[in-house]
Amino acid sequence: MNTEPARLGAEVGGSDVWRTLPPVRQRVVVAVYKFRDQTGQYKPQANGASFSTAVTQGATSVLLRALEESKWFDPIERENLGNLLNERKIIRSTRAEYSEQTGQGQPPLPPLLFAGIMLEGGIISYDSNILTGGAGLRYFGAGASGQYRQDRVTVYLRAISTSTGKILKTVYTSKTILSQQVDASLFQFVSFKRLLETETGFTYNEPSEMAVKEAIEKSVQSLIYEGILQRIWAPADTAAQHGLSIQAYLREKQDNLAIDVLGRKTGYQRRPLGLGASGGVQLYQGDFNLPQYRPVGELNLRYRFGDGYLMGLVNVGQGGLAAGPNGRYFDEKFSYAEAGLLVNLFPYDRFTPYLLAGSGITRANTADALGRHTLLPHLLVGLGGEYLVTPKLGVTLGIDNHLFFSDRIDRVSQGRYNDYFWGGRAGLVFYIGRNKIGQ
Repeated sequence: MNTEPARLGAEVGGSDVWRTLPPVRQRVVVAVYKFRDQTGQYKPQANGASFSTAVTQGATSVLLRALEESKWFDPIERENLGNLLNERKIIRSTRAEYSEQTGQGQPPLPPLLFAGIMLEGGIISYDSNILTGGAGLRYFGAGASGQYRQDRVTVYLRAISTSTGKILKTVYTSKTILSQQVDASLFQFVSFKRLLETETGFTYNEPSEMAVKEAIEKSVQSLIYEGILQRIWAPADTAAQHGLSIQAYLREKQDNLAIDVLGRKTGYQRRPLGLGASGGVQLYQGDFNLPQYRPVGELNLRYRFGDGYLMGLVNVGQGGLAAGPNGRYFDEKFSYAEAGLLVNLFPYDRFTPYLLAGSGITRANTADALGRHTLLPHLLVGLGGEYLVTPKLGVTLGIDNHLFFSDRIDRVSQGRYNDYFWGGRAGLVFYIGRNKIGQ
């Protein structure tokens, strides 16, 4: 709990923003009168109102430093122009008095710089709780939990020609602000009349001022690149107009068209056709006691329909079902083929939970006394999740239930309910094909 000495302000990746910029041919003199907080937003609180603003009121100072650090602009003082003019009046008055008293003339003050470009805009939005969530686990008095919240600040910046008043370019950027809390606790009797209770945790709140700083620096960078593309100003090397940094900015701008307000890609993550293989275990539920786990292998074919929420599904697999010690009561291998639909709940994300439903035919691999193989129709329902390791490779994990239309899977018909079995599977899906432009 020691105090810390003053330090230089954190840059939070600001140097990376400026390092990619090409050198400027000639610095542009710009004026910033006021870069305001236009949100009117106060800090959100769970237990009452707060009279503290949600974002900094000194955004003009942040913008001026960003312009200076970019090495593309020469910002001039305009926010407190009245103070500057008063000081110049004091200097003139003092020099005049000194000249009267000594008879020595004093050089005149140099004229003030004027700007060819004026920058306007402000912080126009602060959105609270755009994304919240958490998770926890507690068992016999011991547990841990975590919560998070995401806010967002949005900045607009425009360049105006002082000679004509024309708005040359307007850009806008946004930055999320993360707050998270993690805690753990223990509440347990260790002996008779002896209770142990402990708790620990931490909370992290990303400083809103640093988020504003990053958003403003990004807007200045964007304004520089847009000015180069529209020939408002020029880099020292004309070849830089088509250089790597410009190309990287254009790619970022194009990719941004497929990102929603929560930062998620709105284009399809999964390609139209998927080929998969999975393995796992099955648990028989029928007329015999002591069901046993048996392995199962499966091949899959998936085809995406429309907007990506629905995918056609075809499965072909082979596995075993057994009951009794070492399968003494019942032990049989089955092959099956089925078709259905798979519903991706988050089709635009790398991870998506899914639901599946379908129907198919199950065939016993061993023939009966008459040489016939049992063929039974069944229903399929299940749920699981899929994570895309790469754009072409997905990892799946799920459980499913195969419910038969008859009670003859184990060749015994007894009781009120039909036979069924549970399955748990993990697998890989390899996606092929191409998404259409804009998807």
